[in-house]
Amino acid sequence: MLNTVCSRRNALAGLFATSSALATDPLSTFSNNDPALPSFHYCLNVSTLRGQELGIVKELEITSEAGYDAIEVWMNGLQKYVDEGGSLSDLRKRIDDLGISVANAIGFAQWIVDDDTIRQQATEQLKREMDMLAQLGCSRIAAPPMGATKEPGLDLMKAAERYRAILELGESQGVIPQLEVWGFSANLHRLGQTMFVAVESQHPKARILPDIYHLYKGGSEFNGLKLLSGSAIEIFHINDYPAQPGREQLDDSYRVYPGDGVAPVTEVLQDLHKTGPGKILSLELFNKDYWQQDAMTVAKTGLSRMKSAVAKAIPG
Repeated sequence: MLNTVCSRRNALAGLFATSSALATDPLSTFSNNDPALPSFHYCLNVSTLRGQELGIVKELEITSEAGYDAIEVWMNGLQKYVDEGGSLSDLRKRIDDLGISVANAIGFAQWIVDDDTIRQQATEQLKREMDMLAQLGCSRIAAPPMGATKEPGLDLMKAAERYRAILELGESQGVIPQLEVWGFSANLHRLGQTMFVAVESQHPKARILPDIYHLYKGGSEFNGLKLLSGSAIEIFHINDYPAQPGREQLDDSYRVYPGDGVAPVTEVLQDLHKTGPGKILSLELFNKDYWQQDAMTVAKTGLSRMKSAVAKAIPG
């Protein structure tokens, strides 16, 4: 019994306290007690420019020129670059020359499902993806509940065991899976469910990846963020949503720049700020209207809206 209590204490210490820095990622070096760090780092998730079909090299260049600190890549885009003969070492040099970091990657391995064969395939997929990301100096990969979106009733204790398994894999490769809230999932659609799986993984590097749109879509109250502290969140997907359509009809395409919708962005940023400096705000949009616009204009507008939202939430 004592071992169980101690292991849970260790997990909670990792989830609610400050994180250990991973040397490959300059944006992982934040600490709750370092007043020299900025309130937030600014990151561009390439979904925001998906419709322009730029390719990863151009996405990196726009991210840098627009003024972001980091980029969130999608694994399918990175894999396409490699399949077409691109070199990861060349890409790493390009990233370094541009003065940005790869803060995270969006992948879709089905690590959480009940099917043993599919989970084993997901493990092999994650090994390959983590190896690629490590070569780029990226220390994180999203771990959404892929494959567990349609049928409710997933055993969350089993999900916690499975999350621990990929955390151990990630720790060995230097790329830590960030447990993502998905508002349309039949299972991890609420913040509380996601926190349960993270805590019960009993792993000190467990992290969650929330998203304003997904929290609203899944029915979570934003006040739940007040219960989090320290390193529970390293990256937060920032966006906004309109008053209409309602929650049930809302989908990804309705996401708008922060401040252009009705989400309580100010309160969310204030709550995140209280957990300590250095969190990464990543602009994740899927707005088809933005996809028809000039990519640089969209990137710069998004960064401007994020900075305005932060200035409003945290004056001075």
